[in-house]
Amino acid sequence: MPEICSAKDCRTAATWALLWNNPKIHTPDRRKTWLACDEHKASLSDFLDRRGFLRDVEPFTNS
Repeated sequence: MPEICSAKDCRTAATWALLWNNPKIHTPDRRKTWLACDEHKASLSDFLDRRGFLRDVEPFTNS
């Protein structure tokens, strides 16, 4: 079964990994991951970036 996008109610296979952390509660090297489809990559990235949480965006492969 493919990993799915983290956007609410989306059931599309993920193609992007959004790596983030909250500097108030995570150590600088800690990375949490949200998965995104092509349609939701920008909106999820923007959400994290506006809060200062987004660290990196990488292609996601389910291997």
